Amino acid sequence: MKKSTLRRGLGALAMLGAGSLLIGCSAAAAPVEVDLGSGPAVAGEVKAGALDGVTLTFSSWGGIYQDAQIESLQPFVEDSGAKLLSDGPTEYSKIKAQVESGNVTWDVVDTDIIWADKMCGEDGLLMDIDLDIVDVSNIPNQSLVGDCYVPAMQYGYTIMYDADAYPTAPTGWADFFDTDKFPGKRAIAGFEDIGPGIYEGALLADGVSPDNLYPLDMDRAYERIDEIRDDIIFWKTGAESQQMVESGEAEMVLLWSGRGFGAVENGANYKPIWNQALVVADALAVPKNAKNPDAAMALINYALGAQSQEIMALGSSYSPVHKDAAPEFSELGLEYVITDPEIASQMVATDQGWWAENYDAELERWMTWLQG
Repeated sequence: MKKSTLRRGLGALAMLGAGSLLIGCSAAAAPVEVDLGSGPAVAGEVKAGALDGVTLTFSSWGGIYQDAQIESLQPFVEDSGAKLLSDGPTEYSKIKAQVESGNVTWDVVDTDIIWADKMCGEDGLLMDIDLDIVDVSNIPNQSLVGDCYVPAMQYGYTIMYDADAYPTAPTGWADFFDTDKFPGKRAIAGFEDIGPGIYEGALLADGVSPDNLYPLDMDRAYERIDEIRDDIIFWKTGAESQQMVESGEAEMVLLWSGRGFGAVENGANYKPIWNQALVVADALAVPKNAKNPDAAMALINYALGAQSQEIMALGSSYSPVHKDAAPEFSELGLEYVITDPEIASQMVATDQGWWAENYDAELERWMTWLQG
């Protein structure tokens, strides 16, 4: 999925924190020696006053998601003594320019997990996660943890269908691709990016088992997608995908679960199909040449704590990645929490490593297909 500013618009960011939470960019500061204490790292904890005098800048995608992230980090600011700057939206060209110039002003970045996976290693732009500082033991889905990133949150890429249009409810990808039995428009993402979504869906509809999805047979996937091409319409932003649900423009919409929730909360009579919905996630990472890498890792470690994950989830509608996080969602919100065992058991894991390795070639193919 995405990620450019296509996914989330930049929203207003508020000042928070007993330490300091500021808005905007700051000039790069000299490194500050920090003492994070002894003993193993514990997600959601930081030594009191350990980051006095340290300024960290957190970049994300804006909107209610970044607002929720910043709110979830207020206790970190108060406990650690750090000053926290909130900036964004995340732009990969800016990360590259900062790293290559040695003037890194974004200490922690929220990115697409596929892009993050591409940026690990000697030639990448992201530092390896320091597991002496970052505790990843409470993340149930360890496939979301990479050498240079951890999951920020997780959500579903799911089909929403118009309950008024279909007396008999569709139940999965086979029905999404069956426009005879379930006539109507299918809305999917159609912008200059590529990742898990319609391709996995096409193969699952064609009988491929979830355990054998990867490596993706893209020739077979495109053959199946071509069968319904005349019925496909495209959305280019998350907001547009939600509007298509709210307006009824398409009888089935493949979109991010948070957007589906928002549409139903606003009154749309659409329902999600969790059967073989796809698990996707954002990533948290530290750019190479960051001025205070230990402090940046400490922030990531705090963001992975149960309390921070609960605050983030409640503010954004995305699902937490800490096994003990139990956000008190509304009754409707609970229907979209992909960590709920009943929902989680139906979903299909995606392989960000495969997508990272094949991204460039598949993006070129996708853009050619979009142009007809």
